[in-house]
Amino acid sequence: MEEGGEIKCTPVRRILIATDGSVAAERAVNCGIKTVGLKGAKVYAVYVIDITPYKSIIMDESWENETYEKLSKNGLKATSYVEKIAKDAGMEAESVILKGNPAEEILNFAEKQEIDMIVVGSHGKSAIERFTIGSVSEKVVRNAKVPVLVVHSKGPWIV
Repeated sequence: MEEGGEIKCTPVRRILIATDGSVAAERAVNCGIKTVGLKGAKVYAVYVIDITPYKSIIMDESWENETYEKLSKNGLKATSYVEKIAKDAGMEAESVILKGNPAEEILNFAEKQEIDMIVVGSHGKSAIERFTIGSVSEKVVRNAKVPVLVVHSKGPWIV
């Protein structure tokens, strides 16, 4: 808190929108851009190739390259959607494809790029799913140093 008990909020000029190409992510893109909607703001469309499920598997190099290529194509498709929506709203947009643990990569990128706000979708996992595999949006919310807008995949609103 600042002097006098006020919380200092900085203008949102650099926005990270995390996408995995899912319906939840598309809703987050649309809602995030409509909510923030600042002409002249810069949007980073971030897709993370999640390598955590493959860490304990010994893979053939050609299979690994083929899998990475397929996941990269999915990432390009997902981030190009974000870019289009952002540019249509008068915002600058840049696609970024990262590799690693999604929550960690999103948080690290946000810090390095001095992001003002993170937008993520939520798939609405059950308590058991969150316990066993975790929730990217939950980890981002818990550890982010900036505001996070979480858009649930199941909602009554239309975006």
